[in-house]
Amino acid sequence: MSKHDANEAPLEFTIFHNVVNGKLVSSSSGETYHSINPSTLQANPEVPLSTYDDVNRAVDAARAAAESWAQTPWAERKKKLEDFAAALEAQTETFSEMLVKENGKPLFWARIEVQSCVKWIRGTCELSLPDNVIEDTEERRVIERYTPLGVAAGIVPWNFPLMLSFFKIPAALLTGNVFILKPSPFTPYCCLKVAEMGLRFFPPGVLQALSGDDRLGPWITAHPGVDKIAFTGSISTGKKILQTCSGSLKRVTLEMGGNDPAIICGDVDIAAITPKVAMISFVNSGQLCMAVKRVYVHESIYEAFLASIVEFVENNLKVGDGFEENSFIGPITHQAQFDRVKDLMADIKKNKFKIATRGSQDTSQQGLFISPIILDNPPEDSRPVVDEPFGPILPLLVWKDESDVVQRANNTEYGLGASVWSKDVGQANRIASKLKAGSIWINTHGELEPNVAFGCHKSSGHGVECGVEGLRAYCNVQSVYSRLG
Repeated sequence: MSKHDANEAPLEFTIFHNVVNGKLVSSSSGETYHSINPSTLQANPEVPLSTYDDVNRAVDAARAAAESWAQTPWAERKKKLEDFAAALEAQTETFSEMLVKENGKPLFWARIEVQSCVKWIRGTCELSLPDNVIEDTEERRVIERYTPLGVAAGIVPWNFPLMLSFFKIPAALLTGNVFILKPSPFTPYCCLKVAEMGLRFFPPGVLQALSGDDRLGPWITAHPGVDKIAFTGSISTGKKILQTCSGSLKRVTLEMGGNDPAIICGDVDIAAITPKVAMISFVNSGQLCMAVKRVYVHESIYEAFLASIVEFVENNLKVGDGFEENSFIGPITHQAQFDRVKDLMADIKKNKFKIATRGSQDTSQQGLFISPIILDNPPEDSRPVVDEPFGPILPLLVWKDESDVVQRANNTEYGLGASVWSKDVGQANRIASKLKAGSIWINTHGELEPNVAFGCHKSSGHGVECGVEGLRAYCNVQSVYSRLG
């Protein structure tokens, strides 16, 4: 078998290991655990339950590899990443099927996630960080250049485990850092296989992965041998990470929750936009940080818009197992999140908020399924409006005055994304300019590109991923003054 063929040989998705120092290894304790397929409630395969000794071994291997990898030419690091992307693309189907089993999302969404990872690697590889020449005279040359931080660790959540890994891995490796990936305990499988595939392309210690329980993240964030933490997850956990990292002055990037508003103006084509708003609201069962979480609809079209989006959701967004044909809304990914969404549903029932959807799409599955719920103008201070549901619950609210709806949209601790929908470009830009969020969309929502910075305002995050700013987040800036002659 040629080296090229070996690099594209299928991975085995029944046995899972940690990846440490170029090897597939078990936990030092020999202990394992497994997650549950949220559609069938059947056990997924066993994975290692890592110990603190495993963290030490991975960090030691990373530090041993860091200097050599930093000295590897940019073009060579780029080529290895591009080859890695090609191998991942060749195994889209096997990664997608495993993603369905561990996360629950429908197969076509899983394929999109894997394909997006390939796009992110390739798109990141098109970026560069050239020296910035400040002064270049006969007497003196002054430049700013970027040097890698060293050992970076990525802590990724369960809702988009692959996609959010590749917000981090390509930027870290391209800029000369080595990387330790720590997936969620609920979705460790694809992430472990990503690092296993990396053994075919990167030197030992450059890309590693550890699976484990809730003790693993704190061990990594507190470890003195880790120079940078890139985290995606909840605000509460992000704050704890920031506090921990302050002790050693680790660099930190945090991307946390969102409560994205969509402001619908009175001039929109209702039939054209309600499918778009509905799909970005209920994609991945609403378990998306930048999904639309609140829809503010102008009073002149509120009733018509409500009727249109309810009709679309009930007739087009099928609830079911990710392997069932035409499923759009899969299960909630794990029991704890399912219980949180059910608690919010109990609050809706207790307060007698008006539910516009039937809310009872039958499914033959015994998994963690919840049918989509659209709320008809609940109070502005109610839990479904104020909290991030992270489930298939969507409140629609009426607005009349432009300044009032902007104030309501901004009245949240979150600042991840927001959108404005209008045929009037002037009105859309006027409203958009007043919204306080890291990403603003006009007549769309949730679009991202690997060459565009993805940042957060307020409690939604700290720092930037993606784009050139995302590369800089893995670097120290170094100023060099050279006297000539």
